[in-house]
Amino acid sequence: MSSTPGLSPVLMSDGFRERGAQVTRLEAFVDAAFAFSLTFLVISGNDVPKSIAAMVLALKGVPAFAACFLQIALFWHAHVKWSRRYGIDDRRSTLLSLLLVFLVLIYMVPLRLMFGTFFAWVTRGWLPWPIAPLSSFSDLSNMFMVYALAFGSMSLVMSGLFSYALKQRAALEFSATEAAETAGDIASWRLSAAVAALSFALAAFYPNDTPGWTLGLPGMVYFLMSFVRVLQRRVVVRARARYRAEGLS
Repeated sequence: MSSTPGLSPVLMSDGFRERGAQVTRLEAFVDAAFAFSLTFLVISGNDVPKSIAAMVLALKGVPAFAACFLQIALFWHAHVKWSRRYGIDDRRSTLLSLLLVFLVLIYMVPLRLMFGTFFAWVTRGWLPWPIAPLSSFSDLSNMFMVYALAFGSMSLVMSGLFSYALKQRAALEFSATEAAETAGDIASWRLSAAVAALSFALAAFYPNDTPGWTLGLPGMVYFLMSFVRVLQRRVVVRARARYRAEGLS
């Protein structure tokens, strides 16, 4: 552990004690890796625009860049929250954090292609395609499957980090609220992984004669993520009652 339980009186806005006040080398490495991954998403690619037309074309990539940025920020913020709440710095947490870094660096390619293709499709090509326009159902399904694997894998890693923290609740001297909120985070990341698995299954097993209006269904299922917060709060309420019954204050 990077901090000794019970010694930090600082309460954060979410009701957790700040056990990870000191930034560890692991956390700094994860932050740097996320920052590096964002450089892959810059709207102008590897080259600075050399004409007004090139600049306008690059600026058309802003919507896709913004969507990618928010998606990466979601995982980065979750790891920051985990680090500050629990301050765990041991072998297992290191391995899980390094796995997250490994996956996010892979995630950049399908993420950029996914959102770039989506915005190009909904604007009928007015916003630029990140690759050649998809020419077959197989191309579309493969793109959805690769994205689902990346997103689902990262969600499972985040679930693993929060699950490991919950197992350390005695050593970390969790309150009932802290234990319940951690259980809620585990449930939310597991739902995220389940949605990714559903998307993968739809993309993998759709017949080639699928009606045109359903082709985007593997992507549409991600709207189920809007229920994450609802599920999380239900889990927190039930878990808080259970942990209080176990004697946590």
